[in-house]
Amino acid sequence: MSGTYGTEGSADDVDATGTVDGRALPSVVLVTGTGTGVGKTVVTAALAALVRGRGSSVAVVKPTQTGVVDDEPGDVDEVRRLVGDDLPVHELVRLKDPLSPEAAARRDGTQLPPVALHAKRIGEIATGHDVTLVEGAGGLLVRLDARGGTLADLGTALRYKGVSCGVVLVASAGLGVLSTAALTAEALRARSLPLLGVVVGSWPQDPDLAETENLHDLPRVTGAPLWGRVPEGAGTLAADAFTAAVPGCFAIA
Repeated sequence: MSGTYGTEGSADDVDATGTVDGRALPSVVLVTGTGTGVGKTVVTAALAALVRGRGSSVAVVKPTQTGVVDDEPGDVDEVRRLVGDDLPVHELVRLKDPLSPEAAARRDGTQLPPVALHAKRIGEIATGHDVTLVEGAGGLLVRLDARGGTLADLGTALRYKGVSCGVVLVASAGLGVLSTAALTAEALRARSLPLLGVVVGSWPQDPDLAETENLHDLPRVTGAPLWGRVPEGAGTLAADAFTAAVPGCFAIA
C-alpha cells in the first residue's frame, strides 16, 4: 500500500448530531496537535468513542500515515483497537519513513496526491456518517503534498465544498506548549477555520506547576474551550476499559 491513495464562521456555526459535552460537532472534525507525539491518535479514538456513545455514527480518516511499512498497524488501526473492530476507518496514503509526509514521499520517490483530492475523498466519506474525524500528521502546517498543502488547507478546501468543518487541537501538557497553541489558533483564525476546543493529549498522574497552570492558560491563549484531558497511558487500555473511561476525560470541558 506504500505511496498509494486508498481507502467562514465560528464554532457556533456547526450542524451535526454528534456532540462533545453538549456541543454540536460539524460534519468533519480535523484533529491536529501542538507537535508530534502529543496524543492525537488517542484523542481521536476518545472523540470517536464519545460520539458513538451519544448514538451518532462516526468514521476516522488518516490522510497520510508515515513511519510504518505495509504489514504494520497504523494510527487508524490503533483507533479501531481502542474503539471497536466495527469502526469505519480509512488510511489514504502510507509511507515507510518516520518523517513529515512531504519528506517521506520525497525519499520514497512517491508523488503525493494534492490536498484537494484528499478533501474530495473525505467529503465523500462524510456523507455516510454524522461525524468524520480526520487525524493530521504532526501540527497544523505540516505539508501533506508536494505543493505545500497542509491540514489547514484541507479544512479550507472542505469548507469551500460546503462541508461543515472545525478543528480540535491536541496539546501537550507541559512547559512550552502555550506559544505553539497560540500560533495554531492564530493560523486557524487567519483562515476562518473554527477551533472547536483543546484537549490535553496525555495528562500525567502527578502534574507539575506548569502543567496545572496550562489548564487555565490554554483556553486563554487559544480563545477556545478546554474540552478535556486524556490520562497518560490511556492508549494502553483494552477497548472496553478505554470506552468506559472516555466520558471522564471530557468531564472538565
